[in-house]
Amino acid sequence: MVSYHDESSITLPAMTMIRILRVSLSLLFAVAAPVMASPDILNPLVKQRADPQVTLAADGYYYLAATVPEYDRIELRRAHALNGLGAAPAKVVWRRHASGPMSANIWAPELHRIDGKWFLYFTAGRSDAPFDVRLYVLENAAADPLEGEWIERGQLKTGWESFALDATTFALKGQRYLAWAQRPPSAAKHMTAIYIARMDTPLSIAGPAALLTMPEYAWERVKFDVNEAPAVLVRNGRVFMTYSASATDANYAMGMLAAPADADLLDAASWTKSPVPVFASSATNGQYGPGHNSFTTSVDGKTDILVYHARQYRDIVGDPLFDPNRHTRAQAISWRQDGSPEFGLPVADPMP
Repeated sequence: MVSYHDESSITLPAMTMIRILRVSLSLLFAVAAPVMASPDILNPLVKQRADPQVTLAADGYYYLAATVPEYDRIELRRAHALNGLGAAPAKVVWRRHASGPMSANIWAPELHRIDGKWFLYFTAGRSDAPFDVRLYVLENAAADPLEGEWIERGQLKTGWESFALDATTFALKGQRYLAWAQRPPSAAKHMTAIYIARMDTPLSIAGPAALLTMPEYAWERVKFDVNEAPAVLVRNGRVFMTYSASATDANYAMGMLAAPADADLLDAASWTKSPVPVFASSATNGQYGPGHNSFTTSVDGKTDILVYHARQYRDIVGDPLFDPNRHTRAQAISWRQDGSPEFGLPVADPMP
């Protein structure tokens, strides 16, 4: 198996020119419209759980994988309703190592069922270099992901070694893809960009990996130059890829790329990027720094649901990465006439 990167064909200036040429289409994403919370979603769903990924599995359970404040373990919980996730017992399925790889900053686990097995994709650093993070995979052959044995399958190699995080995977037209965030090998300073690659197994990619977006707008570069946490929703003949940008405080916000479902997804020119955030803090609703999202549906499959984290206050003392109060939340997605999703504002918490 071969994995490698190729960013020589599209540089940041070239990418910016492409965005400008297509800005009239991109502005379709900026149309504002209110989104009401589905009446059966009571936020926050789960307190102090960041980077949430919720999947509605074939067994009828919603499964939640998320980052815990201690950054030291992976836990899963499940319930037959989204509102039940907060009270559901958390099952610890893996803990960090004492030293070496996978011994620090256990972030952003995602649970996926692929070819009859469960896989957990996650980010981890080392105790001697906590922020030198990479992508890793666990595998479980049991029918129930809360049972059986989770086997370490090691690092998911992206083709070059640098700060890498937030892997997600999706399949389209018989092909599985990996999307993730990583520091480009040519970057002169720390930053993260979004890449995509075809997968040849659930544990590996087969090159080339394509650079889809790097921070270019001011709202993507507040305190840090960040594009991270890709999440994919395929609807209405298009592939929508959301991502999160800027520092993990109240400036954190979601952006979005879109491509035709029959396009070459590894061609950056297939994707249109919104020039403005599609989901951001709302002082009116008391929700700050929404992002690192995933997508699920109502039990009947008729309503698409955005799952994300946010804080209930703007001002943070110290490093926001060590503030534990990013809560898992959810709300229904509405759809514009042009077939694109409208996320609106993060909804307010119910009155006490």
